[in-house]
Amino acid sequence: MTENARAAPGGRLGRCGAAALAGAVAALGHAPFDLWPITPLGLAALLLIAGRRTGVREWAWLFWAAGTGYFAVSLHWIVEPFFVDAATHGWMAPFALALMAGGMALFWALAGGLAARIAPPGPVRMPLALVLLVLAEAARAQVFTGFPWAHPGHVLIASDLLALAAWTGPHGLTVVILAVAGGLAWFAARRSWIGAAALSVGFGVAGILPGTPVAPVASSDAPVVRLIQPNAPQDQKWLPEMIPVFFQRGLTLTAAAPEGPAPDLVIWPETSLPVLLDRSETARARLAQAAAAPLIIGAQRFDGTRAANTLVLLGADGAIDSVYDKHHLVPFGEYLPFDDLMSRIGLRGLAALPVGYRAGPGPVVLDLGGALGRSFAMICYEAIFPEYIRQVDRPDWMVHITNDAWFGQFSGPYQHLALARMRAAEQGLPVLRAANTGISAVIDARGGIVAALPLGVSGHLDAPLPPPLPATAYARLGDGPVLGGVLLLALILAGLARLRGPLRPRI
Repeated sequence: MTENARAAPGGRLGRCGAAALAGAVAALGHAPFDLWPITPLGLAALLLIAGRRTGVREWAWLFWAAGTGYFAVSLHWIVEPFFVDAATHGWMAPFALALMAGGMALFWALAGGLAARIAPPGPVRMPLALVLLVLAEAARAQVFTGFPWAHPGHVLIASDLLALAAWTGPHGLTVVILAVAGGLAWFAARRSWIGAAALSVGFGVAGILPGTPVAPVASSDAPVVRLIQPNAPQDQKWLPEMIPVFFQRGLTLTAAAPEGPAPDLVIWPETSLPVLLDRSETARARLAQAAAAPLIIGAQRFDGTRAANTLVLLGADGAIDSVYDKHHLVPFGEYLPFDDLMSRIGLRGLAALPVGYRAGPGPVVLDLGGALGRSFAMICYEAIFPEYIRQVDRPDWMVHITNDAWFGQFSGPYQHLALARMRAAEQGLPVLRAANTGISAVIDARGGIVAALPLGVSGHLDAPLPPPLPATAYARLGDGPVLGGVLLLALILAGLARLRGPLRPRI
């Protein structure tokens, strides 16, 4: 009878509770807490808890519990959309959080269980688990349309180590976090507290040292862009009596006298046009009069019987110059998987029109001409995906329009802004971000925030367009080098595990 078979159920439950707490602590590295130095401590605690056990099933359960705690804290904003119409959808909120956290944690469970299955107890199992966790997070970013939000490496967006993203992308930052966690666990298991303290201090210092490369500043003749933040709460945004109020607020902000040069481009948030694009002649004329410049605005339009979440580029005369339909829709928000079946029982996406959105054909670059150059378009959720910009010719900058009113006022909008910063740092391209309730921001090519409007206020922001940097290593090569190296390391560690003894499942 193995040690795990003799273990009392209460003891196993306590260990899972401790692992969940460790995962929750690790999640505090994400915005809005930004306690990034403690993320490796939480993950190291998980490794120490798991290291005292030998069974495959227990390792899987412990990693699942830690992942559940981690995602429950980092993704707790997922409940916010259900409270926009609390009477109708509020009851779904706890189920959504439980399913989201527990479902995302299955990737962690697979990594922990597989490491224990391949490697017998000993020095190989822990590093193998960490390497497999990197691959599990990479899989989470792709499986079932992907959800690359709250990777462990994303905590470094709040630190000077964000500069590494230009070389490694998001998974490389996860490698850094897990490597530090593994080192801390290794020192702690040997009671080498001096070594653990030195590693913690070194990691913390590396994240705050001034020496990070500085992005080039805009030249004196750079085009000026105005970001509009109307601050329309989601529960009021589409009330018939409030639609004209919020549209007029945006028009007033658009027409406000500038303190410096007049804007060369105005950007409104996602779904800001108060009518369908097909019926927007009057609204577009009012926008043209207020802006007296080209304007980007979020809209909705019909193509046949299905609606699209659309970004529209208007000329200075209000004419439609370009249209981009969002191509990566939010599952269960903008569309329902198996929507024919779901519609029969009365369910639809939270954010979509009653008929649901259809996906656009794919990523596009808008040609604005002159000094404004070419811009890569992203609508809301699409900014969390690093790969789409590599499917088009390299632009000069990125535009991100979003309606973060869905995400509440605490963590979601801050995390979404952080991911926009990650895209900028990865690509070496500035991002101009217009958000309905905030946070609207101008982000330079290193991921730094040049200027921003606070969350929950209405206003406009005028800023010169920051210049781009040359294409980064990550922009040229993508995730291949990092994930290829991690996979190779996993194979080496698996080979070493075989040399240490036969594969013996301990359940």
